[in-house]
Amino acid sequence: MKYMRDAVGEVLCELGERDERVVVLDADLGHSTRAAVFGERFPERYFQMGIAEQNMIGVAAGLAAEGKIPFVSTFAIFGARAWEQIRLSVAYSRLPVRFIFTHAGIATGPDGASHQMTEDIALMAAIPGMAVFSPSDYSSAKWALREAYAWPGPAYIRMVRPKSPLVYPEDYPFAPTVAHGRVSDPAVISTGLLTPIALTAQRLLSEMGIPCVVYDVLRLKPAEPAWLRRGHRFIVVAEDHVRYGGLFSVVAQTLVEAGESARIAPVNAGDSFGESGETDELYEKHGFTPERIAGLLADYLGSNKDASRGS
Repeated sequence: MKYMRDAVGEVLCELGERDERVVVLDADLGHSTRAAVFGERFPERYFQMGIAEQNMIGVAAGLAAEGKIPFVSTFAIFGARAWEQIRLSVAYSRLPVRFIFTHAGIATGPDGASHQMTEDIALMAAIPGMAVFSPSDYSSAKWALREAYAWPGPAYIRMVRPKSPLVYPEDYPFAPTVAHGRVSDPAVISTGLLTPIALTAQRLLSEMGIPCVVYDVLRLKPAEPAWLRRGHRFIVVAEDHVRYGGLFSVVAQTLVEAGESARIAPVNAGDSFGESGETDELYEKHGFTPERIAGLLADYLGSNKDASRGS
């Protein structure tokens, strides 16, 4: 188990070492987001902006306009209050500002609905030209940060509060979508902390003799829909996000645009706000569990067998 956030300080220092244009802006949360690690290494390129997120985005836009590569760091819920500045000051001008927003999803836990940002993917993906990354562990977080650095326009990297299982070794040959297992029907498409849960569900199904492929979507926009043209008739889409505007919407849209049809079972936060509780408790309540995902797939296969017997 390891924090995704630990990748922030490590990769920012790595990038800062080789590129003097890299600067980091923080809204009084650098120790939580790990951006402060960069500040300890490069104090002259680390800007503590205080609790003034809108101003922080404006300053980042100005730095980018002058040739710098700014990384902006705060909690996802607080970054949302600067959405207008992100849209107009950064994205409208196609400036290369990278947003590292942590503590996303109901995984934020005890802080409750006021701090559980479950709408961020929808907000950021709606902005023209904005790339959206959602790593599933520490190693994929490092990959996402490096990819965002090289991205030609603005980019959003979503991270969570709790530790997560290590899904990948650090030298894994990443792609925007990573397929785990042989392509089969049914499938799970997941992102973020739901990926290690989906992989546990895959192991449960394997013990039952049921094959299942898991697609880990590390970049939601632009998406690399590896699930297309694979003959999937039933797909579970799992994410720590509201039902609208997240991975569920991405999967449905890509299927429709490709002229493919599949039954989709969403596992997400629905059309609701979060609440206070431990992450495990909240995940259990919302069905973010291996047993729930495995059960959906097993039930689908069981109903198909029953239908074929009756035909």
